[in-house]
Amino acid sequence: MRAIVRAVKRSRFLFGLRSEAEGKRMRHHYSKEERGELHSPNYLLYMKNSDGKYISPFHDIPLHDVVEKTLVNMVVEVPCWTNAKMEIATKMPLNPIKQDMKNGKTWEDPSHKDPCTNCCGDNDPIDVCDIGSKVCSCGDVIQVKVLGALALIDEGEMDWKIIAINQEDPDAQMFNDIDDVRRYKPGYLEATVNWFKLYKVPDGKPENQLGFNGEFKNRDFALGVIKSTHQYWCSIIYRKTDGGDIICKNVSISDSPFYCSHEEAESLVHSAPKYVKPSPIPEEVNKWHFLNK
Repeated sequence: MRAIVRAVKRSRFLFGLRSEAEGKRMRHHYSKEERGELHSPNYLLYMKNSDGKYISPFHDIPLHDVVEKTLVNMVVEVPCWTNAKMEIATKMPLNPIKQDMKNGKTWEDPSHKDPCTNCCGDNDPIDVCDIGSKVCSCGDVIQVKVLGALALIDEGEMDWKIIAINQEDPDAQMFNDIDDVRRYKPGYLEATVNWFKLYKVPDGKPENQLGFNGEFKNRDFALGVIKSTHQYWCSIIYRKTDGGDIICKNVSISDSPFYCSHEEAESLVHSAPKYVKPSPIPEEVNKWHFLNK
């Protein structure tokens, strides 16, 4: 049998990281500002809050939706049906979204060994896959229902994938746990496992390994993963743990040693290249890959 692997076809999201207690009792709204040239190494997507002030999407967005606490916030990195591997730049001030040019949020602590898989974290914010039908844009902040989790072991590192659904999806009320995905979207989870196992093979890398024999864990397990990884983030934002190269500069956690003023944040953004019209996307980006199984 042959498996067909496309270079994209998956939405990828990040949890916002601040705790609900650090946010105001109202739903936040966010906007975006592009700098540099899209499809190039100098492209940067910065985030703004409701007041138009620059923020870090890694550190200044609450974890929970402050209106409906059963929901969590996510920052869209890779919208569905797009190819570019966009991700929050953890090693840049204010952590703009940029394209990962090399081959091949909660925060997964590289010094913490997961007791379930015996692997350490990948030093990145935790990833989430939205199973809904609504296509979002890079940098959108959406509220989702957590449904389950998949334990991906990416080149020996623990890389949790949280399964969730956008609360604005027309079918969101039907989904409350991972079994609902099996019931209402038969074959979806199997396709997701196949994708994560094989997506690096076209680059000449081996298949990724999966914890729990590739089985999806339920909602309660996923919420436990989110809680524990959020605690690791709290440790670095308050300098209780060495975050290594991660830049923790933020504008909203006043008792953090990495707190900065909005004026400093504005100066950082304005030092980046101005936005220019993007270059065409190279044709090879849309190449299909056929793998023998």
